[in-house]
Amino acid sequence: MTDTTPTIVNRTLPTRLPNSAYRVREYLTEKEVDRLIEAARKRGRNGARDAAAILLAYRHGLRASELCSLRWSQIDLRHGRLHVNRAKGGIESVHPLHGPELRALRPLQGQSPYVFTTEGGTPVTTAWFLRMVQRTGVAAKLPFQVHPHMLRHSTGYKLANDGQDTSVRPLTARL
Repeated sequence: MTDTTPTIVNRTLPTRLPNSAYRVREYLTEKEVDRLIEAARKRGRNGARDAAAILLAYRHGLRASELCSLRWSQIDLRHGRLHVNRAKGGIESVHPLHGPELRALRPLQGQSPYVFTTEGGTPVTTAWFLRMVQRTGVAAKLPFQVHPHMLRHSTGYKLANDGQDTSVRPLTARL
């Protein structure tokens, strides 16, 4: 006996194509990240902030929400340490901060408890980070659309290519 119950199809929701239909890949190479950082540095009056945000997201595999909620209390510039509070149930950890990161962060110190702020002094949002990374990808003339989570994937890609365990170690190689 066969089931003759008609299948209900919701035609009001668009079907999303797989990621491969939108982008060739889900990570950036080290050279592409360098191009992105350099393009951010040259874009507008907040270039130093934007370049630092991309650098930290890449070096430490930060999610957009982790980057946007980053506070100065999590950063020890004197000893070169970053206390990462992971989202989505991740394990908190302490990552080393190297020269390029320290040099990028020092000029950002201000009155706000947040590291990355708008001109009005409020914390940046994940929507801001998305738009900034997308626009910077275009400015860097990357041949595909870029999104913030690609920086996190790039961290894993770099660690794996360096033969490091991607589940426990921060990216410590210098760019």
